[in-house]
Amino acid sequence: MASPKQIIKNSAVVNDDWSVLRLQEGDTAETVIVPIGKTLVPLKVWLAQKTVLMHRADIGVWFASDERVEDLQDDVAKFSVIAVDFPKFGDGRGYTIAYRLRNRAGYRGELRAIGDVLRDQLFYMQRAGFDAFAVRADKDIHEALKSLKDFSITYQASTDEAQPLFRRVQRGA
Repeated sequence: MASPKQIIKNSAVVNDDWSVLRLQEGDTAETVIVPIGKTLVPLKVWLAQKTVLMHRADIGVWFASDERVEDLQDDVAKFSVIAVDFPKFGDGRGYTIAYRLRNRAGYRGELRAIGDVLRDQLFYMQRAGFDAFAVRADKDIHEALKSLKDFSITYQASTDEAQPLFRRVQRGA
């Protein structure tokens, strides 16, 4: 029997009951069949099948790194989970998507990083607004969890800390 998939969510390793729908060769956003059960669908599938999917509570959306938050702006509050795909380690566009979802679109649900997610990225992903991480399957999730505490102080303002360090520190005379 296979062990359940796990993710890091709110700084803990938990079982993951969501599946990620990825289009296969020959699939189109308009015709792909979305399975029953908790499913993260590509943004283009949501946009193409919105009238059918909007009544399902078991649907989340995931963004490709080249997609725009504005395309989902009016619907973000509907989803309990939104994910952002990192196609490769060096592609940082997902950080911008996360930041915009939190700070411009006002999304407050679970924001999950999926794809090529590695230990070295988690601390910075958390700063951009992610609170859940589907670490790459060939990596140790418990080792990755430790990275959320790699640094004790941050200098810059971001989603997780509105004030930069110089505004948080009281200076002596």
